[in-house]
Amino acid sequence: MQTIRKATLSDLPTLLQFEQGIIKAERPMDPTIQEGAIHYYDISELISSELSEVYVVEIDQKIVASGYAKIMDGRHYLKHKKQGFLGFMFVPETHRGNGLNKLILDALFSWCKERHVFEIRLNVYDQNPSAIRAYEKKGFKKHMINMRLNLKDKN
Repeated sequence: MQTIRKATLSDLPTLLQFEQGIIKAERPMDPTIQEGAIHYYDISELISSELSEVYVVEIDQKIVASGYAKIMDGRHYLKHKKQGFLGFMFVPETHRGNGLNKLILDALFSWCKERHVFEIRLNVYDQNPSAIRAYEKKGFKKHMINMRLNLKDKN
């Protein structure tokens, strides 16, 4: 049976494994990620903060998907004062294609709406077309391109 719920601190061992799964998947797409043991998120803080929420999907009491929303201030020149920023979207390969990311997104959207936050943002690598398609299915549109250059590599 599949359920969605808010994450708790007791979920940290699994969520830390998910974080490493994200890093492993993204390293080939991003040459700027340093080698060795790293962390992207302070998952404990995301779970504990009133300005963020982490959701997980469970199947047979095993966590099989995750994601968070964090309420952030919009830039002073934008129409919105607050925005929800999404991250930590992860589904292990064995459970992909089963609509679990959609469940997480729907829960995060509801959480943001309850807080009167309607502008939602996220980052996704351009080399991750399956993730881009999944977000486009939920209504996201490409908005801005982030470009980079390493002057050490430039002749």
